[in-house]
Amino acid sequence: MRGLPYVRQGQTVGLFGGSFDPPHAGHVHVSREALKRFGLDRVWWLVSPGNPLKPKGPAALDRRMAAARRLVTHPRIRVTDIEAQIGTRYTAATLKRLFQLYPGVRFVWLMGADNMATFHRWQRWDWIMENVPVGVLARPGQGISARTSHAAQVFRRSQIPAAAAPSLAWSDPPAWCFLNVPMVDISSSAIRARGEWPT
Repeated sequence: MRGLPYVRQGQTVGLFGGSFDPPHAGHVHVSREALKRFGLDRVWWLVSPGNPLKPKGPAALDRRMAAARRLVTHPRIRVTDIEAQIGTRYTAATLKRLFQLYPGVRFVWLMGADNMATFHRWQRWDWIMENVPVGVLARPGQGISARTSHAAQVFRRSQIPAAAAPSLAWSDPPAWCFLNVPMVDISSSAIRARGEWPT
């Protein structure tokens, strides 16, 4: 499929999905930390056409993609519109298609701790946990709610310690790892609230 990123078999790719409405330095920081702490070869931003859990749609995809590409300068972080290209809206469907398109690539689903706290509301969230390793990165004030979340409780025996984070991509799912990392305290919602990203 034209336009999809290239990656060699046997490489490890972190998938960082979201609306990125707008993208900001915190997203870049989390991506860099994931590359380093989980020992990943690449991180792909999956800039979504829309978030099914949010009642109001994000800014136009082209606008968010352009802003993300201006922000990302790291050679191993790639901004993509994969979901728009392959026609998926939910993470489970996206993953299933990526497994078909990239056999032999080891994917890790990346999320902030705030998403882990509400992960059980995602469509087929348990299938996601059972089919791809998940890396959770702490954001300010979200650590406790993530570690005590429904998903964390259901899959508590599948958690690997932070010291083993570099092995996450090679762990058979279900496997997830929670990392406390120095964070940039900034959010897309706060940027929108200040009027710095007009809709």
